[in-house]
Amino acid sequence: MKYPAFATIVVALASANPGQAGAQTISSFYTSTAPKACRMIGKPNEEDGSTTRVCPGKSGLVVLINEGDLREVVSVGRNRAAAAREPAAQAWFGPFSSSGDTVEWRAADSKPFAIIQRWQIADNSEQDKRGGPVSRAMLAVTRLPPGEVCHVAYVDVAANPNANELARQAADDFARDFKCGADQVKTIGQSGRTTSPTKR
Repeated sequence: MKYPAFATIVVALASANPGQAGAQTISSFYTSTAPKACRMIGKPNEEDGSTTRVCPGKSGLVVLINEGDLREVVSVGRNRAAAAREPAAQAWFGPFSSSGDTVEWRAADSKPFAIIQRWQIADNSEQDKRGGPVSRAMLAVTRLPPGEVCHVAYVDVAANPNANELARQAADDFARDFKCGADQVKTIGQSGRTTSPTKR
């Protein structure tokens, strides 16, 4: 299921997270990280083809995407420098990987607390018709400030028909209280072929 671009979905509910008191309005907003929607920083590196782009987000936040050696990292901050200092800016995967062009922002009372992105992770155990690794889809949940920015949970898309709902529930339940560097990133729902290759 593809996310609608630049749409807003709002659902009023009582927070399922015991650390969050009272009823809140949980919303989903969508922005684009397609190259045409972002600002490219400098020129591609001639040696490894690496690129950096900064994309507009929500509530004064920007999305930083660094790509090199056919792997991407995605971080969020008030500006490029702030995003580059976050743990998420070092959260690369072992296999080749790339993020989708749509970012889903989960917000409580219009304040973003997590993003959800669809990633394509190379499965080196299986080859496609061209002889390259098969690409498999995974959803990654990333927490946002206040506090550090880092991955919170992964959902294997093929193993979970309701992957989008699971990712949103993980964001709502875990992201705000997640301690980067101390808490383990969670695998949500059924494990699949993308959850083991995500080791960094």
